[in-house]
Amino acid sequence: MEPIAAIATPTLPSAIGIVRLSGEGAFSMADRVFRPVDGEKLSAHTPRKMIYGAVLDKNGTVIDFALAVIFPAPHSYTGEDSAEFQCHGSPVVLNELLQALFRSGARQAQAGEFTKRAFLNGRMDLLQAESVVDLIDAESAQAARNAVGQLDGVLSRRIDAIYEGLMAIVSRFYAVVDYPDEDIEPVQKEQIVSTLQKARQQLSELLSTFDRGKILKTGLPTVILGRPNVGKSSLLNALLGYDRAIVTDVAGTTRDTVEEKVPLGGLLLRLIDTAGIRSTNDQVEQIGVERAKAAAKAAALALVVLDGSAALTEEDEAALVAAGQAEKRLVVVNKGDLPQALSQEELCHRFGEIVFVSARDGSGIKSLETAVLSLFPAGSAAPGELLTNARQANAVYRAKEAIESAIAALTAGLTPDAVLSDGEIALSALGELNGKEVREDLVATIFSRFCVGK
Repeated sequence: MEPIAAIATPTLPSAIGIVRLSGEGAFSMADRVFRPVDGEKLSAHTPRKMIYGAVLDKNGTVIDFALAVIFPAPHSYTGEDSAEFQCHGSPVVLNELLQALFRSGARQAQAGEFTKRAFLNGRMDLLQAESVVDLIDAESAQAARNAVGQLDGVLSRRIDAIYEGLMAIVSRFYAVVDYPDEDIEPVQKEQIVSTLQKARQQLSELLSTFDRGKILKTGLPTVILGRPNVGKSSLLNALLGYDRAIVTDVAGTTRDTVEEKVPLGGLLLRLIDTAGIRSTNDQVEQIGVERAKAAAKAAALALVVLDGSAALTEEDEAALVAAGQAEKRLVVVNKGDLPQALSQEELCHRFGEIVFVSARDGSGIKSLETAVLSLFPAGSAAPGELLTNARQANAVYRAKEAIESAIAALTAGLTPDAVLSDGEIALSALGELNGKEVREDLVATIFSRFCVGK
């Protein structure tokens, strides 16, 4: 393929900046822009070994002293002849090197084009390619572990096993039909049933990981609700570990939603602090209250904050009602450092699990973490086995639906060709999942999510 080049690191001043080059003629281009200090050409050096030398601009002038390395095809990231230059991280130096490569015949790489070439050249399948951008975008350690597991092929191997089992049945059936004179043992009904049932079970297990995968990738939408001055903003600050929201003794300080992300026991919470829920004549505060209620409807988790040092009020009850709009609710009793006016026994009887905290001194935050994790358990899936986007989940769902249709046809006594037609539909969906069968426009959409240089 034609050579491409790009800056692979952020274009901000930094200690190191990397320029990547890949494609036909990459080594000769690298020789024109890099002069090793030992006098040998870069392309003559041992592959995958860092070489020190001078970086040249398009006029042949030295602009930096840096390291360079070559990767011969097919043992490179893209599967093509490739080179990388590790320069000092000056945006000017990196751009001058890039311009020199353009003058030598390379063109600007498109977003995700290096990884797209790795996919097209068979260095990775589509699931592994998607995991690259997931790894780059990971905002928690668990998300990174799942992404690197997918990059290592954990999910791909599970899909391949299902695909191969179905393919064995479909291919043997057509072999019997197309070559009737050959001594090919026909597929037995029991074997078809066993394979289909096993595939359905495996796909169901995979599909059940999607909710957890979404949370792992994008975070858990979490709204903090309560009447004014119960300590919602103080709780946000305690979870963050710094003062993000303004906290005063004046009720109604928060009038708009305040959003932050915070890691909590492996989960990433997308926290939304809201205006205190109460009746008010203040037009601005009214808007804040409405936004709080809207945030609750969109949340996966609502943390309802109560003031443990005061009796429940109508405004507390209104906050609890609003929290019922979220998928799950957890009652958090704040101000545990003060004399308590709320009965733990009565609260537990009414709301189930209750967490007592003091946002002022941080006590109880660990218990809150435990309670949240119990509401959203990690499950038994190993890192790399979680579906993390709608495309993956949709393909698995369609494959599962086709297999269930095949099982129903088999149970109804239909001929094997009707059953195996559904098997082909399932194979097509799985092929779309890992890239064995995929439309060009879908490939373009997937790789458009990548940054330039990856």
